[in-house]
Amino acid sequence: MAVISIANAKGGSGKTTAAVLLASELVERGARICLLDCDDLKLAAAWARAARLGEGLTLVENVAASNLASPLRAMRSSHHHVIIDLSGARDALVALAVGLSDLVLVPVQGCAMDSRGAAHVLELIDLVSANAHKPINRAVVLSRVNPLVTTRALRNVKSVLDAAKIPVVSTPIIERSAFRDMFETGGTLHSMQGGRISNLDKAVLNMQAFASDVLRLVGAEESWKPRARAEIRTAASDGQPAAAW
Repeated sequence: MAVISIANAKGGSGKTTAAVLLASELVERGARICLLDCDDLKLAAAWARAARLGEGLTLVENVAASNLASPLRAMRSSHHHVIIDLSGARDALVALAVGLSDLVLVPVQGCAMDSRGAAHVLELIDLVSANAHKPINRAVVLSRVNPLVTTRALRNVKSVLDAAKIPVVSTPIIERSAFRDMFETGGTLHSMQGGRISNLDKAVLNMQAFASDVLRLVGAEESWKPRARAEIRTAASDGQPAAAW
């Protein structure tokens, strides 16, 4: 089981979008995923309840530094991966989650404000790593990237990351209306109707490539048995995602 945390000290960086895309795609592939929503806005939790993914997705809310380890221990034997959507704060919970993670993803838009928020998280990761005397696997996710134009700000961000030798996930998260619509409709990209959503096919391909890149970064193979979409819909129709704590 891999624990994947997603963090940025600045809100609006695409953190929750990355968490939801990763969780929904891995469930679609047949994995059992635990999603921990540690953000005060609870957007990931609201999406999880509305998406109705059944046993494929377990939602955990109200997580604090004092009880973070409990769900991680409980899910180890029954889930393939844990995804933690962290708050925008730089606090004890973020530091603890970073230390317990197999991979920390840091979403960054092509702007100076996002870069500063990411820098705070990357500094925290390095501090936790130094105190624990062990390396912490981390990578930046370029998010909300314009599919048509590479802006000067994005080029600057890439140059800074390259100079600092900070790994970047190969597949950026492109700015797509379909990603926003997931939170509006409560569905997944696989359950949406293509005729009503602009460039849905491209959004699905983007999500799939991103999820595959993340699995490679944690050294995880898809050892679970893929479920057919009809089976997922049947399980989801039985009720809300499993909840814990």
